[in-house]
Amino acid sequence: MKIKFFCPYWGSEHLGYNLFLNKIKKAGYDGVEIILPYDASEKKIIKTIAKDLGLEIIALWGGVIDGDFETSLLTYERHLRNACSIDPLFVNIQTGKDYYSYEQNMQFLNLAAKISKETNTKIIHETHRGKFSFTAQTTSIYLENNPWIKITADFSHWCNVSESLLEDQLENLVLPIERSEHIHARVGFSEGPQIPDPRDPEWKEALDIHMNWWDQIIDLRRKEGHDYMSISPEFGPFPYMTKLPYCGLPITSQWEVNLFMKDLLKKRYS
Repeated sequence: MKIKFFCPYWGSEHLGYNLFLNKIKKAGYDGVEIILPYDASEKKIIKTIAKDLGLEIIALWGGVIDGDFETSLLTYERHLRNACSIDPLFVNIQTGKDYYSYEQNMQFLNLAAKISKETNTKIIHETHRGKFSFTAQTTSIYLENNPWIKITADFSHWCNVSESLLEDQLENLVLPIERSEHIHARVGFSEGPQIPDPRDPEWKEALDIHMNWWDQIIDLRRKEGHDYMSISPEFGPFPYMTKLPYCGLPITSQWEVNLFMKDLLKKRYS
């Protein structure tokens, strides 16, 4: 099974599409994970450059929702159809809200399944604070009741929400690990969704625990005979990354941290 590594455009928007895509190609990534613009000419530029460089595209949508429930559902559909519009490898989307009812969140999930079928595009749902998948326990309920739901494993959020490294709720990780088809390789801790720097030995315990979860996902996908598994090292910019006081400089380099994670996991899973 091939492990494909994708670089997030998030945090590198200042580079522009051409410079960024050439940079990640040179750095050894297999593709980009990106929120697609609505402008058709911009989407064409992204797709053309990526194709010329032999890079694949994961279409991301952050799922920021405004307005009431009905308005949110319409906005979600518009974002999702735009993400599907360039035939990406798949779409990774943040879905629903933590304060919506189970039935309301299922309307989002069922809409995504409908659009997936109509566009012949795989759509998977990212585990994330503030969304339907904001905790391991609540996510497991959706997965148990709906075997067709697939997720992006970003368990760093669950560490933050539960104020733990999930050591007291391992049973709630069983189904999420089974249903994960993409990994956001960011490391969280009890008080936040992103440790300052995974290269720092001070954070070894959190890094090791996250890698153990990712190991289980990779092992399952290999046993199931998948052609590939995708991983996006996804340490983000401010406010995920702390700034140094007064000067406003980031505490470390987002690019270097994600490159470290890619190389670490590439060696681990080779």
